[in-house]
Amino acid sequence: MTKRDWDEDDVRIRPSRRKSRPRSKERPDHAQAERATVTAVDRGRFRVLTDDGRVLNTIKARELGRKGVVVGDGVWLVGDTSSHDDALARIIRIDPRRTSLRRTADDTDSVERIIVANADQLGIVTSIADPEPNTRLIDRALVAAYDSGVSPLLIITKTDLADSHELLLAYEALSVPFITLARDEDTHVHDPADLAVLRNQLTGRITVLMGPSGVGKSTLVNALVPGATRSTGVVNEVTGRGRHTSTSAIALPLPDGGWIIDTPGVRSFGLAHVSTDAIVRSFDDLTPGIADCPRGCSHDESACGLDAFVAGNPYLTSRLDSLRRVLASRSTSVEDS
Repeated sequence: MTKRDWDEDDVRIRPSRRKSRPRSKERPDHAQAERATVTAVDRGRFRVLTDDGRVLNTIKARELGRKGVVVGDGVWLVGDTSSHDDALARIIRIDPRRTSLRRTADDTDSVERIIVANADQLGIVTSIADPEPNTRLIDRALVAAYDSGVSPLLIITKTDLADSHELLLAYEALSVPFITLARDEDTHVHDPADLAVLRNQLTGRITVLMGPSGVGKSTLVNALVPGATRSTGVVNEVTGRGRHTSTSAIALPLPDGGWIIDTPGVRSFGLAHVSTDAIVRSFDDLTPGIADCPRGCSHDESACGLDAFVAGNPYLTSRLDSLRRVLASRSTSVEDS
């Protein structure tokens, strides 16, 4: 073959491929789909509980695309729903969520991550000692609860080691309900009377338990749900932090009705997705005073109209102090506390 200059006539132009399209315009309506609730998520597999009590392993159908499926979601299934060990159904639809407890990786991350769906209550678990309470993390969890429309519940463990009065005083103006749990000095088993009070607060509700590692969350789950067998750990004597023992969220039924959802221990709780207005709206007794605030008020400046609104009212003054502390928690790292 002789050498010569190449030109455009020597370039083969391939016809563009037509976009693929479904073989039929009629899509399946999945009229026989079964409803279930997601109780655990593990690397692309989902354990669900059907409405008639069967536990199934499932995967997400391709038509859901990037839609995430989280613990607590109500879903619809097709495929093999026979409960055999090797059966695998497909999730083809997700019910609208009543509530979505969310967080971001940090305060600069705009991507929201839904932790749990359809919860009624957020149980913020903290120990009074070993490790010490992390008030910044508590404040941030409260912000997430208020933003999601989930009722907060402060659960203070290890009160046999120290007095919880000072911690409770810090949240008194927020009117956050609380439960204290003491343990037997020798066996470290929770006081039965304290557990009975907590069970009463959990019965009939879907409660998410959230808190840092080492506060006794898994121990508490094992006490509330016989046979749960959640792994427990100890607190590092050098760092004062617990070791992660729960690696994924899991929903467990309570004996007297209701559910608790145990989540992995957290050390950070980003709030980039929560607006100032959303937080302020949760302090409904302060909202009338916002009318006197300048446009774009941060509610922590000299011109804020809330100062004049609460003047002379000790209760509202303490509520405003709490609001400002919660707002400030978004700009202070949990690790700094």
